[in-house]
This record gives sequence, structure tokens and C-alpha cells, in this order.
Amino acid sequence: MLPVNPEPEVCQDLTVMAALGLGFLTSSLRRHGWSSVAFNLFLLALGVQWAILLDGFLSQFPPGKLVIKLSSIRLATMSAMSVLISAGAVLGKVNLVQLVVMVLVELTAFVTMRMVSRNVFSTEDHTNMMCIHVFAAYFGLTVAWCLPKPLPEGTEEKERTATSPSLSAMLGTLFLWMFWPSFNSALLRNSIERRDAVFNTYYALAVSVVTSISVSSLAHPRGKINMTYMHNAMLAGGVAVGASCHLISSPWLAMVLGLVAGLISIGGAKCLPVCFNRVLGIHDSCGVHYTFGLPGLLGEITYIALMMHQAVWANAILYQVLLDAGQFSLAVAMGLASGLLTGLLLSLKIWKGPHAAKYFDDQAFWEFPHLAVGF
Repeated sequence: MLPVNPEPEVCQDLTVMAALGLGFLTSSLRRHGWSSVAFNLFLLALGVQWAILLDGFLSQFPPGKLVIKLSSIRLATMSAMSVLISAGAVLGKVNLVQLVVMVLVELTAFVTMRMVSRNVFSTEDHTNMMCIHVFAAYFGLTVAWCLPKPLPEGTEEKERTATSPSLSAMLGTLFLWMFWPSFNSALLRNSIERRDAVFNTYYALAVSVVTSISVSSLAHPRGKINMTYMHNAMLAGGVAVGASCHLISSPWLAMVLGLVAGLISIGGAKCLPVCFNRVLGIHDSCGVHYTFGLPGLLGEITYIALMMHQAVWANAILYQVLLDAGQFSLAVAMGLASGLLTGLLLSLKIWKGPHAAKYFDDQAFWEFPHLAVGF
């Protein structure tokens, strides 16, 4: 039986996911490892503080004393992870000042979306939070669409992965994989629902690992495994099962979700970059769309289907569909709209963003003593 009040342990798990998991996950670029990890920690520290203030002031009517509890830090850490996910789409193309603007706008939009969903659609905190994957992914992609595109020549070498950075990214994937059950169960109040959420998340993640290794090997002419597919598809099951993890009563459904999510993630990693880069003009630095966006869409559709199944027995299927579809549409619309606003703001020259020739390069942000003249 899970403990009745696991808040200290859950807060620790969430911090490990945010600081180490998402930090190292985005560190696979050959010449952008320092910035990936350090900027991730900067975004987390700033985002948690801003989210605590937003949650405190927006949830109090009339405004009064702001009370900060351990649950406030837990909720703020989960909200701040939306910025860390979105940052993966613009990694290497923005400076610290632009990231500060991104934190302030995105978290304001995300917390507002959660509050509107709770008050208008009467959704629980867990359901609102599980929209984080779709919201953050399409927010980040919209911002990336507004930013200047990388130069066709000169940045390809910087975007390639190397053995050591790719290994550190795999380390981040492992941290996320281990602690994802805590993320999916963090806001559930019923102990039985928390137990089911942990079990179902583990089932989905386990199948995603098997799927990513197997399909990656089968897709290669000589049966070799692609590390990029591993980074993305291993986590797809946890993303897809998040919204409905407490509703699934049979392990096979969670396992099927993990299988389908893994296939979608690998298919997206193989096919979408060409379409996004050449047709839509969207440069997704770390594959946010097929790591979080597409599995998140699958998870929301599954949640709506399960809620429809429950509503059939209560003779309220149409009302339930309208509520769930409205809440899901609000998350996507808020992500796209606030992402467009943020992208237009970050495109202004007053921020002195890095030139396209300096994309994906730590030298634009860090001091390298061994490169100094006379060393």
C-alpha cells in the first residue's frame, strides 16, 4: 500500500526528473552540452518561483495572504516542467534573456489554462496537469516557427550527436524513466488511484522500451539500434498513459498504449523532421513533437474514450464528451496562441539573440579558457 501522504518523496522525485532528467535529455548536441544542462536548471529555478506566485495569487479570490506549503512546491515544479519541455524545441537558438521572457509568458498561460479548466470544465488537478505534454510541445514548436531558421550550411555539424553527449542524454532518459510513475501519480488523492497509476505507468514504460529497441533494430538494414530513437520512444508510454493512468483497470490496455506510443514516437522521429524543416519551416532541436506532442495527443484521445465509456453507464455521454473535448481543445489552443505571442516577442531585436551562424554553440554563451589567446 502506498503511503497516505508521500509529498516529500514525490517532491524529490519531481526535482530529479526536472533537474537531471530533462536537463541531460537535451544535452545530446555535440557543441551545446553545457548550455543544455545549465540553462535547464536556470529555467527550473526561475519557473518554480514564478509558478508558486501565480498559483497563489490566481487561486485566491479575493486576494489574501499567500500560503506556501510543500504541495505548492510540488505543483509549481510540475508546472515549471512545461517550460523545460518547450525549451527543447528552441534549444541553441535563444539566449538567457529570451528564456526569461519565455518562462514568464508560458507559465502564466499554463497556470491560467489550468485555472480555467478547473473552474469552467470542473476538471481535477491531475487531468489539468496531464495536458502539460501537449501544451508544452505545441507552445515550443510555435515559438520555434517564429524564430529565425538555422543556416543551411554550418550548423549541421553542430546539430550532430557525439558518443559522450548522447550517453549523457541517455542518462537523462533513464532518470525520467525511473521516476515517471511518481509524476503521473503525484496529484492523485486516492491511494488506490495512485497505486493503479504507478502500475499502469510502469507497464506502459516497460513496453515502450521493448518497442523502441526492437523496432529500431528492425528498421535498420543491418539490425543496428539508433540511440536517438531510444531517447524519444522509451518515454512515450509514460506520456501517453498519463491522463488515464488511474482509470485503466487492466494491464493490457496500458501495455497497448505503450506499444502504440513507442511506434508513433519512432515513426515521428524518422519522418517528421524532413516535413517540419522543409515544408512547415519548424526546426525542432530535440524532437519535442514526437517525444511529448504526439504521445500526448494519443493519451488525451485515450482519456476521452475511457471517460465516454464510463459516461455510457451514467447516461451522460454527450455532456462528458463536451467537457473533455473542451478541456483538451483549450490546452492546445492556449499552447498555440501563447507560443505565437512568445515567438513574436522573442523575434524582436531588442533581446540581441544569437545569430543563426552561432546556433547550437556553447561558445556563444560560455567562457572557454583553453581557447583564449596566449593559452
